Amino acid sequence: MAAAVHAQPGSGARFDWGLTGAAELGRVCGVLVVVDVLSFTTAVDVAVGRGMRVHPFPWGEQAADYARRVGAVAAVGRRQMTPDHPWSLSPAALTTAPVVADLVLPSPNGSAISAAASATGLPVVAACLRNAHAVGRWLTHHGYGSTDAPIGVIASGERWPDGSLRPSVEDQLGAASVLDALSGVPGGLSVEAAMALAALASTPDVSAAVRGSVSGRELIEGGFAEDVEVATRVGVSDVVPVLRQNVFSAA
Repeated sequence: MAAAVHAQPGSGARFDWGLTGAAELGRVCGVLVVVDVLSFTTAVDVAVGRGMRVHPFPWGEQAADYARRVGAVAAVGRRQMTPDHPWSLSPAALTTAPVVADLVLPSPNGSAISAAASATGLPVVAACLRNAHAVGRWLTHHGYGSTDAPIGVIASGERWPDGSLRPSVEDQLGAASVLDALSGVPGGLSVEAAMALAALASTPDVSAAVRGSVSGRELIEGGFAEDVEVATRVGVSDVVPVLRQNVFSAA
């Protein structure tokens, strides 16, 4: 009984955190929406919007080997980027990097969650502050949001040094922005989704909140203020990246 309750039954839009939450909702939902605002899903929005296909991959050295096998370019960490290899997890860098047909984009959070969810066969959508309402429109247009085809919205969160989940302001607000576009779905919101959405109502300036958050300040102080600026452009994108057969492309 407890396991069934954890899946938030009886609602059309549900909310949870991280890899474990995605696995739980992935058992019962018709589609998963992954939110990783200050890196992965914003980078996916930018890359797919420029015509690239994005392959999610868990963080690790094997990403380069996987990229070679599938004929793709492997993105690197922000600090590993060079003039000869400008593809990285930096959304700002991806706005100007040369367009490639296929890009492997590894990360320990949103990308790892997306790759794991893809193995279930469920459609997975990448959402961020830039495209949250476009994602919401696409989901409702395709009939998701009933109790028979519920939507699972997953805030990726960050990691503490011991590897455990650190819930993050930016991903809660990104997820809430998607849920805001889903508030009229026929199955309604679960209590967890409604409480996540409440955070948006109490945040008068979402962009300022993300900039002032721990994750936002960490990037800004680390020299990546432009990434935060790109990620906090609310509602500027109509791109809906959908993951099928382990590749994100435009819906």
